[in-house]
Amino acid sequence: MSIALLPDLLISQIAAGEVIERPAAALKELVENSIDAGATHIRVDLEEGGVKLLRVTDDGGGIPADELPLALARHATSKIGNLSDLESVASLGFRGEALASIAAVSRLTLTSRTAHAAHAWQIMAQDGELGTPEPASLQTGTVIEMRDLFFNTPARRKFLKTPATEYAHCEEALRRLALARPEIGFELRNGARIVWRVEPEDAATRIHHLMGDEFRAAARPVEHRAEHLRLSGMAALPAYSRAGRDAQYLFVNGRFVRDKLLTHAVREAYRDILHHQRHPAFALFLELPFEGVDVNCHPAKTEVRFRESQGIHRFVFHTLVRVLADRADPMNAPMDAVFTPAAAVLSHAWPSGKPTQTAFALRDSTTATYRPTLPATPMGGALPFDSAWATGVTREPASEEVPPLGYALAQLGGRYILAENAHGLIIVDMHAAHERILYERLKATQGQTQQALLIPIVFAATATEMATAAEHQTALNEMSVEMHAVSPTHLAIRSLPSEIAHGNSETLARAVLHDLAQTGHSALVTAERNTLLSTLACHGAVRANHRLSVSEMNTLLRDMERTERADQCNHGRPTWQQISLSDIDKFFMQGQ
Repeated sequence: MSIALLPDLLISQIAAGEVIERPAAALKELVENSIDAGATHIRVDLEEGGVKLLRVTDDGGGIPADELPLALARHATSKIGNLSDLESVASLGFRGEALASIAAVSRLTLTSRTAHAAHAWQIMAQDGELGTPEPASLQTGTVIEMRDLFFNTPARRKFLKTPATEYAHCEEALRRLALARPEIGFELRNGARIVWRVEPEDAATRIHHLMGDEFRAAARPVEHRAEHLRLSGMAALPAYSRAGRDAQYLFVNGRFVRDKLLTHAVREAYRDILHHQRHPAFALFLELPFEGVDVNCHPAKTEVRFRESQGIHRFVFHTLVRVLADRADPMNAPMDAVFTPAAAVLSHAWPSGKPTQTAFALRDSTTATYRPTLPATPMGGALPFDSAWATGVTREPASEEVPPLGYALAQLGGRYILAENAHGLIIVDMHAAHERILYERLKATQGQTQQALLIPIVFAATATEMATAAEHQTALNEMSVEMHAVSPTHLAIRSLPSEIAHGNSETLARAVLHDLAQTGHSALVTAERNTLLSTLACHGAVRANHRLSVSEMNTLLRDMERTERADQCNHGRPTWQQISLSDIDKFFMQGQ
């Protein structure tokens, strides 16, 4: 078979297969063009999930009449002009493929008018053939109608799902774009029905409107800058975790992305507080110089590459860790400034002055005796414990104001502490709360020390693992891991953190190297260490049916207020709940 040039229509249809896989992909491309055109309001109309009709109307700058045929040509764009522009793309679209691809697999009509034009102009396209521009009626802006998607490529059309499924994908695509551009008004119509409409607004309000009241109530604001980086948005507390990833939105310079590095950083930030296989919910916006990110990785432009990947990973990770660790008032008000970080309560000692390095005992309020409750750690010490808790001493509040978690009233069912605060009733799971307190103290006091192995562990490594170990020696040293090549195909582990030196070292090493190869960062060594400390804290925490005095209960409440991440136990379950006075009034029909 001889080599021959492909027909232009077939070339366009092949390109369309890369860019336009379903109506939602076409919607994304068309709405991005409207955003790039400076639109302040964008309306989307759908019929049969966008397969029969997808219409995008905007009030942007419009397209001059003489440029309408060029707008539907392949590789024609106003967004970039040279390689330098490509390396610092500021617009959402830039390839010049979307309109041509859509025109190759649908019946397309483009109508547009610029601000200074006497009237609008319209051009139609079908099977790659362009009509002649004709006068039309339209206010300033552009309308693009896509009808009968894949009518001329029936094999592609068979892969489309039901209209309901395709509509759901279209709605999600528009939701992402609306989240990224709160300064623009959006309207979605399905047939004759308006599904939702949002006016131009601030970012927090847009997130609230599109992600719902429950997310807004459970989310904390994210806002942090460091040199040329900024991370903003909202991140939900673990109590709002989801079974799937349906409430995860990551944006880079206003562009929705699916990025392994960012996803890994977010997942690591939630690792210590998220329950089992649940997934966090968030809408996060990363901003950085355009030249610091390559968006020309994939035709759909949802994949990106960062030039400073390790620094960005650490920036996102540490920002979210701080946000999720900050304590919140039970009624979404700021915590009182008198409360200090967990590190401030690590220096407690017995009244005799002896350091907290011996096994502790807990006062039994019913017998006025002490019972040992906290086992010694493998390191020979004991779990750090607050002397006021052990001796039943009650701390006085720093001011006359009622502290956020209030003052203890009683125990319930041997498992819960009932307390009264300024808003009503607080219910605390005493084991879960104490577990988190002990766990955070253990993490702060147990240093990650390196332990040399008597016999190095040698294992056969892949070429990628060999290269990763050589490239990331600094990162491995920071994790207290010493691992070097002993041959062109084998690595030797010579030392590990002392807390995990007796585990499956080869499996851990391979997992760490995989993380480093993917993202340039790994938290697996810390995760292994924290798993051990979490187990110790769980076994050391006060158990159910253990009677506590009011003083001991109050001490636990104060320790919770001083401890980071005290809203959840080590396994991601909530440690306390608030019932407001107004809710209690409703129970008893007060005022009715």
